[in-house]
Amino acid sequence: MTVLPDDGLELAGEFPDVPHEQWQRLVAGVLRKSGKDVEGAEAEEALSTALEDGLRTRPLYTARDKAPEPGFPGFAPFVRGGRAEGNTVGGWDVRQRHTAVDGTAVLADLENGVSSLWLTVGEDGIPVPALGAVLDGVYLDLAPVVLDAGRETEPAARELLRLYEERGVARDVARGNLGADPLGHEARTGQGYDAPVTDLARRCAEEYPGLRALTVDALPYHEAGGSAAQELGCSLATAVAYLRELTEAGLSVEQACAQLEFRYAATADQFLTIAKLRAARRLWARVAEACGAPRAGAQLQHVVTSPVMMTRRDPWVNMLRTTIATLAAGAGGADSVTVLPFDHALGLPDAFARRIARNTSTILIEESHLSRVIDPAGGSWYVERLTDELAHAGWEFFRRIERLGGQAAALRSGDLGQDLADTWAARSGKLARRREPITGVSEFPHISEKPVVREPAPEPRSGGLPRVRRDEAYEALRARSDAHLAATGSRPRIFLAALGPAAAHTARLTFASNLFQAGGIEPVTEGTFEESGASEAVLCSSDALYEEQAEAVAGQLKAAGAAQVFLAGRPGNHPGVDSYVFAGCDAVAVLSATLDRMGVS
Repeated sequence: MTVLPDDGLELAGEFPDVPHEQWQRLVAGVLRKSGKDVEGAEAEEALSTALEDGLRTRPLYTARDKAPEPGFPGFAPFVRGGRAEGNTVGGWDVRQRHTAVDGTAVLADLENGVSSLWLTVGEDGIPVPALGAVLDGVYLDLAPVVLDAGRETEPAARELLRLYEERGVARDVARGNLGADPLGHEARTGQGYDAPVTDLARRCAEEYPGLRALTVDALPYHEAGGSAAQELGCSLATAVAYLRELTEAGLSVEQACAQLEFRYAATADQFLTIAKLRAARRLWARVAEACGAPRAGAQLQHVVTSPVMMTRRDPWVNMLRTTIATLAAGAGGADSVTVLPFDHALGLPDAFARRIARNTSTILIEESHLSRVIDPAGGSWYVERLTDELAHAGWEFFRRIERLGGQAAALRSGDLGQDLADTWAARSGKLARRREPITGVSEFPHISEKPVVREPAPEPRSGGLPRVRRDEAYEALRARSDAHLAATGSRPRIFLAALGPAAAHTARLTFASNLFQAGGIEPVTEGTFEESGASEAVLCSSDALYEEQAEAVAGQLKAAGAAQVFLAGRPGNHPGVDSYVFAGCDAVAVLSATLDRMGVS
């Protein structure tokens, strides 16, 4: 323990110590004013936030929230990073993804900050024979290449190794990953493939010390709606399956571990992402320790900004999401980071989107100096506790998969898919109720925005686990509105009837306007109901004015032809009002039913 010298500046020295219980009493006092009569730990619990996997974040963390010692960077259990120097030398590896034959885009990335390439090869990407053209002009001794070729892993690996030989790249200089991941491919497509995993691993171990043969890709589980702990558990079960296969083929545990690279998703939930990456290293270190090779447990992590969080509407907001996710990946100690372009959900990215993507890492490394500090979140009571709790949740899910017979058996039985589906169903409920808001989609939508159009990307692999997006339910509603606009020349409309002065109606008028625009329904606030072109209406005002005017105004609106009258506020007894919209209502159900009544197919 470091003892600081007495410099005469005593921290908070003039203030008395405040016990935790006193803070809880103050919290209880505030909660009583809002109608919650709770005391002590219950008061603190009332301010906690429920996460997936049974975890909760509390409003206050102190030294009482103990977690296991994380160790030192570069040493087991590797919570603080797999290398003693972390990313302090040059920052993390900036790795960008390419799915099309576009050598110009590849060179532009490498000339402007990208340090390695992730190539999707095969039927849904770059044809194997075109690898040479895509990598034309690339200094293969300087730029690592990571393949993602699915069923064509063997020919793609063979072609890449041929290019190394043809271009005179020394075998001890080649860097990257051949990308064999049969279980990941099965998760994506529902079909396995006979990849020569052990042959590739043995060749890399014996001839190409800087190349790895296998990828443990957790993205299929994240993209199927899995939680952070499920993503960790699936990656661990996959890696253990590969470890067994490699060691049974004669590789040592150390050699086998050195052939694996792990791929995780980074979301805009920065603390959960940081904790997930730290927990992932701890869990893999535990596996290596159990296998008798504790020094081989330094996990190599490739982190990708989450495709699930990317939206098709107002895609510019994706730049902010990926910035937060990249910051979290860097702070969490990722070795390589791929920032998906903001237009990723729309098709092939353009040059501007690729530039913003690569510059996201560059700004965080060069201008924000994020990589100069090893494990910047380490030591935070909150982060350390969350890391520990997430590690335990991930380990429990890993054990569940092992009880089912391992990753392959869990996939083929459908049990794993059902677990992921259950998690996504629960999250979908939060999205529908806007408990998990999506800026620009479920909150503050802009229905008159000009659509961003991109060239279609190659169709991704399918047939296995589904691919979900947070915006999917709202996107379906917006698509119905777009079709109505194309067919009729106008969007479906709803009239917002503001009662009383602005101070009384502004808050609920704004709420109702945002809510209905999320479904592509245009709010009309000016003029009369008859002039609005709407078939339904919403009353917007204060509770007091509702008691005085709601019944009469609802009757007037119905007399004017309103087929449905909503009230913006909690359900109550207001004759003439057909339904209520309020914070926490099922917005997707309300909007879908409204479009149905309006004849918007």
